[in-house]
Amino acid sequence: MLLQRLREYSERLDLPPTLYDHVALRYVIDLAADGTPAGITDTADGASASIRRGVRRLAPQVKRTVGIKPLLLADNAEYTLGLGRDGSRPDRVMAVHAAYLDLIERCLASTKRQEVAAVAAFLARPQRLPLPSDFDRGALITFRVDNAFVIDLPAVQAFWANENAPSGSQTMQCLICGYERPVMERLQANIKGGLIPGGQTSGTSLISANADAFESYGLKASLTAPTCADCGERFTKALNALLGDESSRARLGDGSVMAFWTREPVSGVNFFDLLNNARPEDVETMLRSVRSGRPAEIDPNRFYAVALSAAGGRAVLREWIDVTLPEAQEAIGTWFARQRIVDAVTGAHRYFGMRALAGATVRDLREISPPTTRALLRAALTGDRAPDSLLAAAVRRTQAEHRVTAAHAALIKLVLLSSVEGMEKGPDMSALQPELDSPGYQCGRLMAVLESIQNAALPGVKAGITDRYFGSASSSPAGVFPRLVRGAQPHLGRLERDRPAAQRALQARLESVLDQMPAIKAFPRVLTLREQGMFSLGYYHQRADDRARARAAAERRRAGAASAADADELEVSEGDES
Repeated sequence: MLLQRLREYSERLDLPPTLYDHVALRYVIDLAADGTPAGITDTADGASASIRRGVRRLAPQVKRTVGIKPLLLADNAEYTLGLGRDGSRPDRVMAVHAAYLDLIERCLASTKRQEVAAVAAFLARPQRLPLPSDFDRGALITFRVDNAFVIDLPAVQAFWANENAPSGSQTMQCLICGYERPVMERLQANIKGGLIPGGQTSGTSLISANADAFESYGLKASLTAPTCADCGERFTKALNALLGDESSRARLGDGSVMAFWTREPVSGVNFFDLLNNARPEDVETMLRSVRSGRPAEIDPNRFYAVALSAAGGRAVLREWIDVTLPEAQEAIGTWFARQRIVDAVTGAHRYFGMRALAGATVRDLREISPPTTRALLRAALTGDRAPDSLLAAAVRRTQAEHRVTAAHAALIKLVLLSSVEGMEKGPDMSALQPELDSPGYQCGRLMAVLESIQNAALPGVKAGITDRYFGSASSSPAGVFPRLVRGAQPHLGRLERDRPAAQRALQARLESVLDQMPAIKAFPRVLTLREQGMFSLGYYHQRADDRARARAAAERRRAGAASAADADELEVSEGDES
């Protein structure tokens, strides 16, 4: 399906002539009509990154291996002039130059163009051309006759296409167009070097097999996916165009790159900008559109995305997504709704881009594993459930760091709400759910309250209960919480003596959480992975709610409408520095 969709996309492009591509042509040899050289121009400019190796022009290109394969009128000095580079074998230099001259003669015989005759005449006596002192024998050389580039002639372009047409190849049904045609043993075009992270600078092949394990029915190399020359070139150039355009490419930060496009042209759709940057105003617009059931300005078109990495000279397909545009829009809206979380500092709803969510699974962003970003991307674009491996990684980080950030909470909530159990039909869970029937969630709330009690009683404590017990409490509550609850009593007694307002507020908060404990019967001996995620979520929600109440009390005090309960809340917030 991928290759067919790329072949279709190529019809929308203004493609270069067959087996032509943009390359850096450093030297231009100017000739008169009789082949007399008028000079050589060096187009390279070391001060300009775009033309450091020469001006880029459309020129004949074809995949070249260790064998001898001259490029018509656009090759290096070994092929063009017979001038070997350092370390080149003289016999090979003679062979490649002879092959180049033979190609020129065949081109002249086929095209009968005076411009090609001028090149042939010059090559019979190239010693008459003085070369620059810093001449680079590895750079590409082309020819201009009477100020016209010979490679631009339609007759020359047609000859090059015919010269490289499959001959003697097997005739098979092309996998792309479905016609019985000669198919390529090796594709003639590559994905350009640098477009796929980790790929070879000489280019990356999209179809290739180089070992028995990848071959079947006696088919080798590119014949494992039979492709005619026209289709092979078209889908390769289409992918090059997509990967070369920032508006249709997204680097995933995990050693892979994704190209995306639509079956029919459509403006104003850049889902990857939304997923990467997660600007609140853009997300809310998307969510309103999804809730309304009227995806604005988007037709029932199809949306495609492919993620690729490279292994040497071969492309590796990591992900292929094929959905309608409305389906993608709805999936993205659902993805953001599932991860929406209250900000513990401001109280506003927050949304996270893919990199921020992936970062919640590791200590350092450089440690993000390749499957993490792709799993988030697939969940966002298709509505598939986010895998529990993301939940496990996020829970491990909260236990290792002894804290729960907004990104941790958002990722945990995203996985939990995308589960097959269908938690979405329940509460939104973006903020505190005091009566949620979840042992892990209520234990997490209790941990947050006990932490606040300790911080209020012992301001500036170096290693508090969260630092010492968060990991064990979130996995084996029964072995930890009875002792922590007992340990909180002296702290409450101290607060009753020194800060009675804080003690009243914290005692009420503790009793409110403990009131939920009969619903879960007792502290569980162990918590499942999902309940450990609920523990982290409950802890985060309780901390965010505590701060929200303190902010509200402060606002009422500034407005002159604070109550006694507000004074108690403010007393707690002044002593709780965690």
